[in-house]
Parts: sequence; C-alpha cells; structure tokens
Amino acid sequence: MFNSMVKVTITLAAATLLAHPAAAGWLQARSKHFIIYSQGSEPTLREFATRIEALDASLRMISNSSDREGIESNPVTIFIMPSIAAIRSIYGEKGSQIAGFYVPRVEGSVAFTPAKTDQGGGMNRGGNPFSPSVVLYHEYGHHFLLGNFSVAYPAWFSEGYAEVVSTTSFNKDNSEIMLGLPANHRAYTLFHGKALSVEQLLASSNQRMNDEQVADLYARGWLITHYVMFNRERADKFSSYIKALNKGTPSLEAARAAFGDLKAFDKDLQRYMDGRLPGFRFPLKTSDLPAITIQPLSEGADAMMASRMRSTRGVDTARAAKVFAQGMQIGARYPDDPVVQAWLAEMAYDADDDAAAAAAADRALAKDPKSIQALLYKARVLLRQAKKANADAKAWTAARSWIVKANRVDPDVAATLALFYSSFLMQDTTPSASAVAGLERAFELVPQDPGLRFMLARQEIKDSKIDLARSLLSPLAYDPHASSGSPVVKLLADLTAGKHGQQALQAFDAAVAKQGEPAKTD
Repeated sequence: MFNSMVKVTITLAAATLLAHPAAAGWLQARSKHFIIYSQGSEPTLREFATRIEALDASLRMISNSSDREGIESNPVTIFIMPSIAAIRSIYGEKGSQIAGFYVPRVEGSVAFTPAKTDQGGGMNRGGNPFSPSVVLYHEYGHHFLLGNFSVAYPAWFSEGYAEVVSTTSFNKDNSEIMLGLPANHRAYTLFHGKALSVEQLLASSNQRMNDEQVADLYARGWLITHYVMFNRERADKFSSYIKALNKGTPSLEAARAAFGDLKAFDKDLQRYMDGRLPGFRFPLKTSDLPAITIQPLSEGADAMMASRMRSTRGVDTARAAKVFAQGMQIGARYPDDPVVQAWLAEMAYDADDDAAAAAAADRALAKDPKSIQALLYKARVLLRQAKKANADAKAWTAARSWIVKANRVDPDVAATLALFYSSFLMQDTTPSASAVAGLERAFELVPQDPGLRFMLARQEIKDSKIDLARSLLSPLAYDPHASSGSPVVKLLADLTAGKHGQQALQAFDAAVAKQGEPAKTD
C-alpha cells in the first residue's frame, strides 16, 4: 500500500535476534481477529494464533469490552518473520534498533514480529524478558486500547497499558493465561532511573524527551498503570482523572484532584513496586476461543510473499517501482491465481502503472469475482484516471460502481467505506450523505488509523460538529510519539476557543499540513 494517507508506525527496541532458517513454505492462519502468516510448523502457528486470540479475549474480559459487529471483516494481519535481520530489512531506513513493528491503517492493520530471539524462548517469554511476545503484545495493547475506548489517554497510560499487556504469559500446556506480570525488561530503569519527575511524567505534554526520559515514560508508565489497574479504589480514582482530563482539565491538576499530593503518590508507587504485585490469572479453554483455520498458501502466493510483505509494509515511489518489478515477474508465472493477481494490482497501482494494475485486477476477478482487493484496485485505477482527465460525472459514477460491488460482497470492510468517501474528495465535490455515513462506519470499525481519524474530524468540523471533532482529535494530542509542539494541540486550542466554519477548516488544514506523516518509534 502506497503511503498516501497519514500513517503511524510503532516500533519497540529489543534484544538482537539471530537469523532463523526458512521453512519450506508459508502457512496462513485465520481467526476472528487475525490473519497470521508463518513459515513455521502448523502446531507452532496454531499455538501462536491461540495465544493471541486468548490475549484478546482476556483483555475484553477485564475491560468488559465486547466485540464490535463487523470486526471479523477487518482483522489484524501478522507476519511472523524468521529473524531480526528480516524485520529490519522490511522496515527500511531508521529500523536499526527495532525488533518488531505495527502499522494501524484502514486497509487492515499489520504487525511484523520475529519468530525467536538469541536468548531462546521463542514467542513465549520463558527466561527471556524481552522476547518477541513482549514486542508483539505491547503493540497489540496499543491496538486494543485505540480500538475499544474512545476517550483520550495521557502518554504515560498509553505506553503503560501496552507495557502491562506486553508481559502476558502462558503456562506450558496453554491451560492458563497470566496478565500483569512484572515488566522485567524495564527493571534497570525502574530501579536506577527517574529521569522524569512524577510531575513531568503526569504532565502528558508533547515535551521533547531524550532516550533516558523515554525509557522512564515506559517503565514508570507501566508501574502507575499496574498500580491503578489491579485495585478497585485506585481504578475509580484513575477513572475520575481521565474524565477530568477529557473535559479539558490540565493533566497535573486532574492528577492532584484524583490522587492527592503527587510526592506522596510517588512514594506509594515505590512501596507498591517493592511489594508483591497482583495480577490476573485465567483458565484458558481453547474451545471458548474463535475457531482457527490453517492452510498452506498456493504456490503462486508463496512465491509472491516477499514482495507482498514489502508492499503491505508501505512503499514510497522508489520502493514501489522495485516491489512492482519483482512482483510482475512472479505474477507472470501465475496469471490464474486470483490472490497473486490481486496483490499484483496493488503493487502496480503503487508504481503508477494504471494499465498493469487494471489488467491484474481483471485477471483476479475473472477467477474470483468476489475479490474485494481486486474490486477496490479496479476502482482506484478508474478514480485516478478520472482525476487526471478531469472527467465528467458519468466517469466518476462508473468508477464508484466498483466500490459498490466490493461493499456488496462484505458491507463491513472499512477500506471500502473509506474509499467511497475519498472518491468525492478526489472529485472535488461534496460527499453524499451515504458517503459520510460510510466514513463514520469505517471509523467505528478501524479507529486505530490516524489518517481516518483526521478525515472524519475534518468532516465533523465542516458539519459544525466541533465537539465531535475535538473528541476525535484529543487522543492525537496526547500521543507520546507526536513531535514536540504538535500542531494538533494548537488546533484543539483553536477549536476550544470558538473557531468554527471556514476559520476552523483553515486551522485544521494548516495543522494537517504541518503534521505531515509522523513516525512512531517504540
């Protein structure tokens, strides 16, 4: 997928991983919430899928969060890669210190995780405090929090919650899941750190932080989050703090009102850390989890996987051309494989080869008329051509007809709904009521995508629904990975001060232009 929308990439520094010999072929596991690709054995993949579904179920249980209708149409795709070298290669520039990453997006959020580390233990923590599971579960903590709670959370809680989730573990026979285990991978910082005062930690501003301060945010964010999660009285105080924060109360003021004197609060945290930490322990019954199906990829899809992963990770103009060149060679060998051709259509589109993209989409649809990816790329090609030709309304309607066909295959695919809305923006015309309703539904289905959040916020501003726009933008203002002086903070201040109509739209567009495409690094 070409990086045409605002994207956020979350990464987490970890231990060095060793190369792992590639298995014979790629397997695909499907469940309600996930699509997982692996070159490992079927039993290992099934265990992985079972555990990540069990994690989702456990988080829903402790937070009393039910599944949204249509969530199975927008699964998270996870690529299990053999080594740290493979992870860093596919990440690209600035990936020298990462051990896994996650990209939230309307087309389907994706995560890349390694199979094992040089310290052993594989995906389970075992004796390795910074195993691949710590990385992956941290990222899924972010995904779950953004997907199930609409309020804005401060930076320390956003990272702290992900850190609490990251230490989830299972017993050897997978009959039990444990949440809330100590964050051993943060032990050094917890015992030797404090690069941030408790006031700085709770201030939740987009202050510029050095590496030690970022480490402190993660470590003590975990500690405070653990402290408030596993005690009803403290959880109630935290709830009061969040309510005040979301009503516009400054974070420190809200914290003092909820937790009292902050120096005393800091001492309470130290005593808590020195004591025996509580947690949750649940029996795990695989029969209660969503069904998991595993099958090998077709010969063509297996051959295309390397190109597919690079395409899915996101490409710029130069990389798009390279990925398409590789994919075109493989696609030529498998013209009757609808999966290969649908993937090739995306690669060709990203490389600005509309003719090749349309031809690949046509080949895919000839074999699988219900291929949503092929239908959407057929639409994308026609929309782009209509834009370039300054075409009449008839051409735009014809292009949208392919989006409508995709929606009829599955009305809950968020990418389809978002593309329908975007098509009106491409045409420079007012989106229809059904397009706006579709955009709102797309956000309900995939609230993790920041580009989608910005798009809906602008529509709400245009419709003079300023309070709704503010609620959509608030989580971005507290984003711990946003740059210092984030324009979203100023935009929210402008909206709070009463800007509306054209003034508000101009302020929004200026903020988006300044925001650019920020990169998240964990």
